Amino acid sequence: MNIYIVIAAYNEEKSIVNVIKSLKKEGYHNIVVVDDGSEDKTYEICKKQGIYALKHAINRGQGAALKTGIDFALEEGADMIVTFDADGQHKADEIKRLTTPIEKGEVDVCLGSRFLDNKTKVPPMKKLTLKAGILFTKIFSGIKLTDTHNGFRAFSRKAAEKIKITQDRMEHASEIIDEIAKKHIKFKEVPVTIIYSEYAKAKGQSIFNSIKIVLKLVISKLAR
Repeated sequence: MNIYIVIAAYNEEKSIVNVIKSLKKEGYHNIVVVDDGSEDKTYEICKKQGIYALKHAINRGQGAALKTGIDFALEEGADMIVTFDADGQHKADEIKRLTTPIEKGEVDVCLGSRFLDNKTKVPPMKKLTLKAGILFTKIFSGIKLTDTHNGFRAFSRKAAEKIKITQDRMEHASEIIDEIAKKHIKFKEVPVTIIYSEYAKAKGQSIFNSIKIVLKLVISKLAR
């Protein structure tokens, strides 16, 4: 399988090199980093790492950056695409948990879940927000998941071609679930570990922003 790792990055000069090194250590070399209009040296650093470094002229949002990276990977002939965070929250040695079921032909999408085992210690307020997202997904998408806003995912080529990301910002996470449901794409959840370092927590979504995202999604659903 020709596996591509797609990373959306915004002002990640402090973490991106270690993330890339961890991926290379596990044997992944088709790494696509999309610099989403960073104000630091993320792009310049990535260009020196022997990977595919793409850049948005302005900050458009994580959804837009992932779409750019996924489209590029498909053009390059990817058989499978893994989305991976730039802040060090994901573990490269867990990628095989996501890719193996797809390689075996069991499913076309694997979604990482931090709630399928007890390895991830989720901060209380973050856990509350995530659980609200799970309920939202069940109501509006009809899919029962244990974790809905986890950026650690794997798609077969067929699934990546079917799933259309139109939401530029964080709403893309729910949009991907909607697309899986609407297009009847076979999927499964697998346990993954999320690392809540001080750096990652500082970079993460605030509770206020998370509430704004949920409200925006609810309004868009009701308007249809």
